[in-house]
This record gives sequence, structure tokens and C-alpha cells, in this order.
Amino acid sequence: MKTALTIAGSDSSGGAGIQADIKTMTANGVYAMSAVTALTAQNTTGVTDILEATPAFLSAELDAVFTDIFPDAVKIGMVSSGALISVIAQKLRQYGARNIVVDPVMVATSGAKLLREDAIGTLETELLPLADLLTPNIPEAEILAERAITGPEDMESAARAISRRFGCAVLLKGGHDLNDANDLLFREGAGTWFRGRRIQNPNTHGTGCTLSSAIASNLAKGYDMTASVERAKEYISGALAAQLDLGKGRGPMDHMFDLRGAFVK
Repeated sequence: MKTALTIAGSDSSGGAGIQADIKTMTANGVYAMSAVTALTAQNTTGVTDILEATPAFLSAELDAVFTDIFPDAVKIGMVSSGALISVIAQKLRQYGARNIVVDPVMVATSGAKLLREDAIGTLETELLPLADLLTPNIPEAEILAERAITGPEDMESAARAISRRFGCAVLLKGGHDLNDANDLLFREGAGTWFRGRRIQNPNTHGTGCTLSSAIASNLAKGYDMTASVERAKEYISGALAAQLDLGKGRGPMDHMFDLRGAFVK
């Protein structure tokens, strides 16, 4: 069995963060492991408290994983401080991690900043150049490309600029009232559009976490980048189409919509 590691924050309501990552990786056929960067008191209506891991503890978590069950892919999500970002970058280099997917969690769908201003520089100089794939949303891509994005042509120019700057593939996600559910994969100097199936479902908590984890899972299994993105898009469409409705706010998707077997009954 192939393996994947998520390095991200915990979501106590289970819809995003490492909980969503582990469900997604399991549903996509790989063995999931985790290194927790922060605990969050969170539900479908918002985040009420955050308790960060210390750099020393995160370092110990990563040592424990890499020295025993080496991951075939690594997904990195919420990391809010420069010190923690530096630890992750150092450990990825130390162990020669492969198939690194970074979801640069900087700006929430609501527009709220999720990454401290003083940590953005560390993210850009230490972690992003190690990535095989970045999966920014529109506001994050505007920060990384240092330009406004108002349409598909802007998405293409921004993705090209980010790819050149950090030397990796970029999946620039649509949404945010721009370009519907269509995403752009830019790699090796060329762009490929993935036309998303628009699903009327207000419960989209954790879509970014889920998509990046599904891509990492497919990379771990040996699919190339384009196929990994295509399969991940199909998976997230199925999870949304299942129309799970939990909680009082923007609820989670059904990550296990395709789960079959005697123990599910």
C-alpha cells in the first residue's frame, strides 16, 4: 500500500484540516499519516480558538513519520508561523521527501488572512521552492503573483508567474465568484484547463484541503500530475454531489461517498 503524509492543522468538526485529509487519503486508496501543526476549536460556523504546536514538537512528529513509514507523497496545509514553516522545510530537505503538494493556506474563502504577515516571506523563500505542486485559490495567487486576477487570462498569467518564480507546477483554483469551478494547471511552460462540474451545494467546508490531499494520494500511487489532478477533481465532485448536510453553517462534504463494504452497513 502506498502512503501519504498530511502536515496541517486539526479541525475539531472533521470537515477540513487533517481530518479531511485523512478521510480523503483513505478514500483514495493510500495509507494516511499526519503531523499536526495546530489544534483548532472549530465547527461549521467558524474558528473559536487555536493552539499551535511548538517547532520542537512538530520536528519530533516529522522525525517519527519519516524514520519509520516513509511517505510516498506529502500534503502541506495550514501552517501559520514562520518558525513552523522553517521546521517543515528543513525536514523535507533532510529526508528527501517526494511528491510534495503545498496548499498555501493564506487567505480563507471569506477573505480572512490565515497566515501571519511575518510568515509569508518564510513560506515563499523556504517552503514553496520545495513543492512539486502548489494549489492556491484566487486571493492566494494574487499574493504570490503580486497582481490582480479578474478573469481567465489573469489566471493564466498569474499561474505562469508563480510557476516560474518557485520552479513547480501550479493548480490555480477557480471559484471565489470567478470562473466558476474551472481550475488551471500550469506546468512545464504550458497550461491545462480542468472544467469543473458546478454542483449546487452550499456545504463546501474543506474543499481546498480535500482537493490537495486527493492529488497527493494519486501522486503517491504513481499517477502523473495531470491524471492526479483530473482524478482528484472527479473525487471532489462526487463528495459534493452526495449532498451531505451537517451543522449550522457551511458544512462538510461526504468524503466517504464511495465507500463500500460489510463494515459500512
